Amino acid sequence: MTNSKFFRPVDADGMVARILLSFLATAGLFYVNIMPALIDGLKEGIGFTNKEAGMVGSFNMYGGACGALLIAFIIRRISWKPVARWMLLGLIVMDLLSMPVRDPVLLMLIRFAHGCIGGALVGVGFSVFARTKAPDRTFGILLLVQAGAGGLGVMFLPFLVASFGTPVLFITLIGFSVITLLMLQFLPAYERVSPAASALPAAPLLLKPLLLALFSVFLFQAANMGLYAFIIGLGKNAGLEIAFISDTLGVANWLGMLGALLVVVLSTRFGIFKPILGGMLVAIIGSWALLHSDVKSIWISANFITGITWNFCIAYLLGMCARFDQTGQTAVWGGFASKMGLASGPMLGSFLLVQNNYALLVWMAVILLVIATVASGIPAWRLDQSAKHLPPASDH
Repeated sequence: MTNSKFFRPVDADGMVARILLSFLATAGLFYVNIMPALIDGLKEGIGFTNKEAGMVGSFNMYGGACGALLIAFIIRRISWKPVARWMLLGLIVMDLLSMPVRDPVLLMLIRFAHGCIGGALVGVGFSVFARTKAPDRTFGILLLVQAGAGGLGVMFLPFLVASFGTPVLFITLIGFSVITLLMLQFLPAYERVSPAASALPAAPLLLKPLLLALFSVFLFQAANMGLYAFIIGLGKNAGLEIAFISDTLGVANWLGMLGALLVVVLSTRFGIFKPILGGMLVAIIGSWALLHSDVKSIWISANFITGITWNFCIAYLLGMCARFDQTGQTAVWGGFASKMGLASGPMLGSFLLVQNNYALLVWMAVILLVIATVASGIPAWRLDQSAKHLPPASDH
């Protein structure tokens, strides 16, 4: 039992609560934020091939999708806080089991189990996001946390793996879970909202926009993670040095925090259609520019642009999914679509890179982003129109 004398809950809709919730949701997928370091660490530290390392990453994320899918059906019937506590402990166990493994198939299976637990934990976190005021802002804080921690990971982990081996990757994940476990004690209860209290009641008319919103999340995440998982290899293939690559990626992650910060500041001041459309178009340009990664200035600019737009757009996209109801269920479906995209990108990329054809990988990302832009437009427009007939959400 938690002693309230020492663990007093924070304000449910305050900034501290948003930060703690963001750590909770990040813990289940922190491996995604350090995916380039994880993929490169498996190749350099153990000797996995591009395909083997990419498959390990994909299995981890497909497990996350399975966990998110399961939790979507039961989220209304569970007490989220005790469940989250056990899930964090489960993540720690799976990371401990991963440390000594050198066989790719066995590691795929362990990471799949890890992903199932982590995906369910993220789903729990997303369902609580939907119970806060202005969920877009909470998703923005989530991206701030992920970008900050991920920036440190991709900057320092490749060098730590070279010195201490691949176990350091899993030790990092364990440390993040332990910190989150402590933070969990300070979160309030966030009681479930009844479906009748939803701002936008479920209706057949909203089914198509919701499906399009989920499809756009899937495509957007697949495009970005398909590139990001192999970005270190892309840089090396372009003739860049690992120190330059790691520094650029670390700074790009931190600059990505600007994208999340913009979401926190703007929220729905200009609706969600205009920010999503603008962010997507810039993301397409940034991804396309990676075709010229051999030019250092372009490499830097492209990574900075994609880092900022990834955080900016996905916060709005996931917030868009959450706005279809306030029970938390469509937010969890958004998390499922996100994880399916995150898993599918590296898997598709691992097959495209059999011949080290990084240009093909970049074009894959650009095409998927174009389709995602079109798919996101209709639901964003519909929700903007619906919001005109509702009172604006207040926030602390």
